[in-house]
Amino acid sequence: MAAKVTATSPLSEDEARWIRLVKINYKDQNGQARTWESAERRTRPKNGEIDGVGIVAILEKPTGPEIILQKQYRPPIDKVTIEVPAGLVDEGETAEEAAVRELKEETGYVGKASETTPIMFNDPGFCNTNLRMIHVTIDASLPENQNPKAELEEGEFIEVFTVPLTNFWAECVRLEAEGYAIDARVGTIAEGIELAKKFKL
Repeated sequence: MAAKVTATSPLSEDEARWIRLVKINYKDQNGQARTWESAERRTRPKNGEIDGVGIVAILEKPTGPEIILQKQYRPPIDKVTIEVPAGLVDEGETAEEAAVRELKEETGYVGKASETTPIMFNDPGFCNTNLRMIHVTIDASLPENQNPKAELEEGEFIEVFTVPLTNFWAECVRLEAEGYAIDARVGTIAEGIELAKKFKL
């Protein structure tokens, strides 16, 4: 059965577990007093600098490198979304530790963090949510990576698949035509590869 939205209604402050709405008072570059409406996560660890991590996990195959992606239904847009593995950072956890943990939980793959990006903001005109993209190296020859099995939580429904980097952009176009939503992180990585090809970087 396909997931679908059955109703929407306003969310009161006392019901909200994950987010809160805030009104920001600020002065613009001309000293004019203004206000802004924003959303914030309630889950950022105390004294933490980021909310979560996105994971760039590449499988080196004889036929060429493939990126690990996921299909996951997202109620705010009422669509199955094509995403990279991702998750929130737990209290006392580094971004790299969170990435390795989330990758294993969501995909079953065991890897090692190899590179960490600067902090990125998902939609700074709307919310303060941020993350770091963590590159995770996976040794496909390890026994634990031969037949990986996800460790999903109750209520999580994630389908894992891979896409060759050589036709990543074309695959995004095809998936969108089939009705899937493309997460911005996925689209940005794919577009970056196309730009690199175009300008021979």
